[in-house]
Amino acid sequence: MKPAIPLPLQIILGILLLLLAVGLGAVISRALPFDLPFALPTPALLPQATALANASPSAAVPAQLSTALVPATPVPVPPTATLPPAAAMEGLRRQGALIFAMSDGLHSHLFAYHPQFLPLTRLTASPWDDIQPAVSPDGRQLAFASRQNGYWDLFLLDLTTGRQTRLTDTPEYDGAPTWSPDGQFLAYESYTDKGTQIFIRSLANATQPPVQLSSGPDQNNSPAWSPKGREIAFVSTRSGQEEIWLARLDRIDDRFINISHNGSGRDRAPRWSPSGDQLAWATDRPGTSMLLIWDGLTPENMPIELAVGDTPVWSPSGDALLAQLSSPNQMALAVYRLADGGLIYPPGPLPGQLQGVDWRAGPLPDLIAAFPVPVNAQKSAAVLYKPALTVQSGLQKNRFAVLPLKDIAAPYPYLHDAADESFQTLRQHLSREIGWDFLSQLEQAYLPLTTPSLPGQQENWLYTGRAFGVNPVPLSAGWLALVREDIGAQTYWRVYIRCLYQDASQGRPLTQRPWELNARYRGDPRTYDLGGDYAPIPLGYWLDFTELAARYGWERLPAQINWRTYYPATLFGTFVYREGLTWSAAISQLYPLEAVATPTLWVTLTSTLTPTPTLYYQRLITPSITPTVTLTATRRPTLTPPPTP
Repeated sequence: MKPAIPLPLQIILGILLLLLAVGLGAVISRALPFDLPFALPTPALLPQATALANASPSAAVPAQLSTALVPATPVPVPPTATLPPAAAMEGLRRQGALIFAMSDGLHSHLFAYHPQFLPLTRLTASPWDDIQPAVSPDGRQLAFASRQNGYWDLFLLDLTTGRQTRLTDTPEYDGAPTWSPDGQFLAYESYTDKGTQIFIRSLANATQPPVQLSSGPDQNNSPAWSPKGREIAFVSTRSGQEEIWLARLDRIDDRFINISHNGSGRDRAPRWSPSGDQLAWATDRPGTSMLLIWDGLTPENMPIELAVGDTPVWSPSGDALLAQLSSPNQMALAVYRLADGGLIYPPGPLPGQLQGVDWRAGPLPDLIAAFPVPVNAQKSAAVLYKPALTVQSGLQKNRFAVLPLKDIAAPYPYLHDAADESFQTLRQHLSREIGWDFLSQLEQAYLPLTTPSLPGQQENWLYTGRAFGVNPVPLSAGWLALVREDIGAQTYWRVYIRCLYQDASQGRPLTQRPWELNARYRGDPRTYDLGGDYAPIPLGYWLDFTELAARYGWERLPAQINWRTYYPATLFGTFVYREGLTWSAAISQLYPLEAVATPTLWVTLTSTLTPTPTLYYQRLITPSITPTVTLTATRRPTLTPPPTP
């Protein structure tokens, strides 16, 4: 064995590398004390990791969270229509107007809109939530769900006078109204002790009690009344999956039939065409959501796929479909031609999450033009929070500090100076909505660079101070629910939090089956490979934390590719205050580049072994002829003694 490089030459190279390392280390050591954005707290001053398992959902909301929310983040309003008013009104009369509900500041409000002829215009701007609008067949009234009296009830808005009328007055949730073709009845979903069910209410006789259309332990929601009048489509879990069912009102024995027969995906949001011959809905496909169209004239045929999208709505002429397109942290609206699935209007991003859409023509555009809209209809939403940067000495230009979070239990309760106001205001808002201080105990907040990262999470957003991880203990206790959303090749999670007061004053019922991560540990190879399984829709009232956090600028992260076999890789509880920054740009606001990734040179004088050929000798045995001794008999004389005399 002999080295490839002579030993004297290795020693010289080692000395040169050692001198280079010493010089580079001196440069770095001189730079670090001036570049650190803040004095890292010593371990003795850091609070010890609190036992997060002590989280109590029934804990009272702290007194400091009862203060009024500071006013907040502007929501951009699309530009006004470029066409003259006369031409715009003519286009609206021909194509119709969109009426939808969208999250808007502290609440959800009703809007009127058309991508070409009408700017985004508020119809309501009240200090409560208005959702799920449905325009009457004559286009003069608007039914919607509202929490004006503290509970979810149905209301009627007269577009000719602006007068509102309450239709229901119950402590349970009432929502998702749909009109009968003659405008005399409303079908809607209402929460009972067994979940959501479909009810029918008369508008002509207010004293007549509602009729319950569906019953049983199954979840039934999202009704859509056919323009032909004799059928109501809705979503039901009576087969174990979310599928589209029909309720045939003129039958009793075989009233309910399944028309989607989707044994693997999740169907939702059925909507009838204006003629009542076709029904559209959305269903899950690998990595996306697809629009399906079922032809009622040939019910034996399978539904056809039109395009990618969710929450379909038919155009007044019946030749196009409006669809909602979802990215991980934003929503958009697009319009498809029914003939070939081509885009009529390209996707337009929305400043908030949709809470119901309708599309009508007739007198609706003229009524909207004359409707007494709120004074601030064309203004941006109120500001949810105001970032306030703390002036600290010793910080270099374009560097920020991390600040302590008050009354937060976490291993390191700190956040970036630009994100702490958003987090604290979100915490206040969330506590008001669910009745308990969910964000008072976190699994993680800021992580120092000295803390090792988990496998595959080297670029962890917790290092930037712009992220936090929610407490996962409530998930095991049944106070959290995760709805799986596959977008492209990535998996995201929508986090729902169970409300303290289980009535219509907080949250809404769930309508989608959540994903149970712990199902992977049941010993079933299928659920282990899938990383869990769908669970039944839980009862009760829940709040969409993912949507609320997005209002304050906190984005969710996709699960890592190995989330099915590695639980921490799900990342369901990590939310990032990105502000459009990449991870490298965000970490550079706290640390210099050399502090994040500093190469360490270590010179070794270990010789490299080179294989040396070894001679092998083979001994061969050469055969030789060896004489063999053969005994031969020989005559020998025998002496005979003479005779004795």
